[in-house]
Amino acid sequence: MKKLVLAGLAALTVVGSTAVYAHQRPWAHHQIRINPEDRAALADARIAAVKAGLKLSPDQEKLWSPVEAAVRDFVKLRIDRANARMQARQSGEAPATKPDPMVRLSERADRMAATASALKKIADAADPLYKTLDEGQKRRLTVLTRMDRRMRREEWRHRRHHDGAFEHHRRDRSGAEDRGEDSGRL
Repeated sequence: MKKLVLAGLAALTVVGSTAVYAHQRPWAHHQIRINPEDRAALADARIAAVKAGLKLSPDQEKLWSPVEAAVRDFVKLRIDRANARMQARQSGEAPATKPDPMVRLSERADRMAATASALKKIADAADPLYKTLDEGQKRRLTVLTRMDRRMRREEWRHRRHHDGAFEHHRRDRSGAEDRGEDSGRL
């Protein structure tokens, strides 16, 4: 159960960066380009929503600051990556040919290592806070950090039903979806 909730806290970081990820959806026919200021504002709002939803006690409030700082560091990492991709597209810096597969693999490994390090910091910072949460707070944390997943599922159903065309994601044996960038594919 502890690992599940720590994973939920890690998911909080993903929730904070949903705006960054949402504009990359392959089935989104009308992609919205979110500017850097809006990305930051949406991340701030989501972090504030999780904190407000948890209804922290004064003692728990003291433990929130390191969690929020770690989440913000992760969100900044994701936003910086998205902003760099957006700037590269706008400036036409896209390479004419794909880089060597080993270069792509190495770059992906570097991104994954940075992501893993940021997630580890969140887990380390969140553990003391999580140990103080009551069952209601744990339940709300789960809901608050998985909300975007449900909304994406609804969007998927809507697109599938109305458009009839959508992309299938490969699933590995564990049931995890392969969505591309951080999936380990070359």
